[in-house]
Amino acid sequence: MGIPTPNPKTENSYDFVVVANRLPVDRITNPDGTQGFQRSPGGLVTALEPVMASSEGAWVGWHGGIGEELESFDKDEIHLVPVPLDEDDLSLYYEGFSNSTLWPLYHDVIVPPEYHRTWWDRYKKINQRFADAVLKIAAPNATVWVHDYQLQLVPQMLRLARPDLKIGFFLHIPFPAASLFSQLPWRTQILQGLAGADLVGFQRETDASNFLRCLRRFTGYSTKGDVATPPADSDMQNLCRANAHPISIDTKTIAKLSRDPQIIARAAQIRHELGNPKTIMLGVDRLDYTKGIRHRLKAYGELLTDQTLRAGDVCLIQVASPSRENVESYMELRDQVELMVGQITGQHDTLSHTTLRYLHQSYPLREMIAMYLAADVLLVTALRDGMNLVAKEFVAAHQDGRGVLVLSEYTGAADQLPQAVLVNPHDIDGMKAKIVEAVQMNESEQERRMKRMNRQLAVNDVSKWSNDFLAELAEINAASSMHGSVR
Repeated sequence: MGIPTPNPKTENSYDFVVVANRLPVDRITNPDGTQGFQRSPGGLVTALEPVMASSEGAWVGWHGGIGEELESFDKDEIHLVPVPLDEDDLSLYYEGFSNSTLWPLYHDVIVPPEYHRTWWDRYKKINQRFADAVLKIAAPNATVWVHDYQLQLVPQMLRLARPDLKIGFFLHIPFPAASLFSQLPWRTQILQGLAGADLVGFQRETDASNFLRCLRRFTGYSTKGDVATPPADSDMQNLCRANAHPISIDTKTIAKLSRDPQIIARAAQIRHELGNPKTIMLGVDRLDYTKGIRHRLKAYGELLTDQTLRAGDVCLIQVASPSRENVESYMELRDQVELMVGQITGQHDTLSHTTLRYLHQSYPLREMIAMYLAADVLLVTALRDGMNLVAKEFVAAHQDGRGVLVLSEYTGAADQLPQAVLVNPHDIDGMKAKIVEAVQMNESEQERRMKRMNRQLAVNDVSKWSNDFLAELAEINAASSMHGSVR
């Protein structure tokens, strides 16, 4: 299969349109040397595939090529509409405004955000490019679901051009408190961009509350409950509702894979290759300063130095997948983490046992499930995280009731999984105590906690997340039509 054959059916044809920074496909080289695409693994496409198949669905996003324009094409029953980005777009819109301005600002300013007008100008330009791609294909009265912080201006752009559209937006990362958001020079424009949606979804109730407070404080909007009303002189006259819609995982698939004999055998092999320690701890993160990897390593290193934990008895596997390697703060983080890894292994490893296995690479899902099964304790110590789906995957993989989840209070997952051992990652001594508690937890207590968390995940999977969001969006628009409101 080469580059997919274009689909000529594009003009105002699609009743359901998803808009995200990336298309749900990865570029591959086929056995015959030609270039093609395969569906990328991920909960979002899994959740939306049934909706796409049952309606005239399309997905708008960047295809991953630099300076390459592709025609629309179909892949696995999803119509894909590639949006081109060149090197300057990636530098200014993506690495610049999205990931060096918005990302740190929305994650509690763990790293100081940078504010550059050239970045903002390109962010506006690229958001308009995405919106224009939607406007070409959206059918009359289509439902459009926009995703994440890279595209926060798109809802308003769509609203002003096409008032007939039903527009939803979901933010996958946290939304900051007004005291932090106030730093942003373009705070009013971002808020008005989001308010173009009929429904804005967030991971946590606090995020939705932060957004509504910011609307009241920095724009002329008034709010009552979860609904924001624009001022009378606004170009947009739609009501905007803001609610928590915490995202989840494909629980059934994870649970099924956890029972696969080959994956179970691979988990046993991992334990054997590490010398069969009494306790294997696992961390799985993008190499990002929000994930608290340095705090985790500091606590673990001190437990080894204190001899509370000992080489041979315990091993930590730290998977740190590469992330934004051209951004300076990420390059600095990698250097710091690798220095800490070297210090811990140099001081505490023996010829027969390793205390820390550091893996700076990504792994396919089957291998990740094997790691989850091999691990006795998962350490999620994020300093700020919209949700953290790794925590949910670990729980879903342990249908046997074994294992302990150590989970940061500053993750959205902490709201859904209170049976985890909750930690404040800024409190190193407190985190050390919680890690020891997890290592020493008896099997009956592990099973009690795991069963309750698995019951929660079985009911609230990723399909329910997407269905609930789209049902609320439909309800809002039905109510608007019934009362004759101007949307």
